[in-house]
Amino acid sequence: MVDSMDNKAEEQGEGLKTSGEPSVRAPRRVRADAQRNIDSLLQSAMQVFAVSGVDAPVREIAEKAGVGIGTVYRHFPERSDLIVAVFRHEVDACAAAAATLASEYEPGEALSRWMQRYVDFIAAKRGLAAALHSGNPAFDVLPAYFQKHLRPALQNLLDAAAAEGKVRTDVDPDDLLMAVASLSSFSAPGDSQGDQKRRMIALLMDGLRYNATAPQ
Repeated sequence: MVDSMDNKAEEQGEGLKTSGEPSVRAPRRVRADAQRNIDSLLQSAMQVFAVSGVDAPVREIAEKAGVGIGTVYRHFPERSDLIVAVFRHEVDACAAAAATLASEYEPGEALSRWMQRYVDFIAAKRGLAAALHSGNPAFDVLPAYFQKHLRPALQNLLDAAAAEGKVRTDVDPDDLLMAVASLSSFSAPGDSQGDQKRRMIALLMDGLRYNATAPQ
């Protein structure tokens, strides 16, 4: 059933509002069904943004998520609210992957797999680039959010791999994050699946093993 707020949303037009900073609301407990709607919206918005850009019609996002337009407006009154939430959701997922991989693989393999996962994050973030570089103050907090969550996630992986002698001990996580992002920015003709990017990241991983010292 279409959400009861749809009529109001239709009156506001197809796009989410873009003026002003994201609404600041007190944290509140979210019901399980509401959280599922939010998660579905964020995932759908990321996919739509990647194809159609951040100015894509809100109806397209709502339909992909299987919710009413009013549900989008209820959770994300401003378009900037949605973009910020999508970015944070992607950062959180990438950071969580580090802990998951560390629990499932030996340190060197966990690091290697996470670097490939980070390539996926860079690809997803590219769909948000127009907004993130727009100068909108609503997005000023996002670089710090990125650093706060991804840097320590990578640092933990590097420390564990270095302790096992899998990689060298002098690797700075900021340098590595930048290197992967730079390599991921290249797009060779015919590399729609990103295979070449993954090969380059694998070569970068080989470089991290240079001068690695086995544990005593």
